[in-house]
Amino acid sequence: MPDKKNIAPVKLELLFAIVHNNKQAYFSSLIQSQQANLQLTFPCKGTTHFILNYLGLADRPKTLVMSVVRSDEAGGIISLLHEHFLKGGDYKGVAFTVPFSSMIGTLAYGFLSNEKQVINNV
Repeated sequence: MPDKKNIAPVKLELLFAIVHNNKQAYFSSLIQSQQANLQLTFPCKGTTHFILNYLGLADRPKTLVMSVVRSDEAGGIISLLHEHFLKGGDYKGVAFTVPFSSMIGTLAYGFLSNEKQVINNV
């Protein structure tokens, strides 16, 4: 039986993008097209909704798109999102990443990092 050894994993980061509610599917599929296998979306509100309520103005609903991305791909994804945010209108948003410091399980890590080969036969 051949020995198996794990391939050194690529580090992961959590990507957070806050976008307008009506563009959540657009940005989620844009992030997915950049080798991100997992996206979670959450409704969210910023601190300005309190001020807008006092003024009688309606707040535009926002969505938090959270995704796990490879650290070597994170800069490119942030740049791509920035280009789309510059379109203005409903395409405005905020995006940032934080390090993903803990993960248990080689197969789960391989899925999240989009590694095609997690175990190498020696």
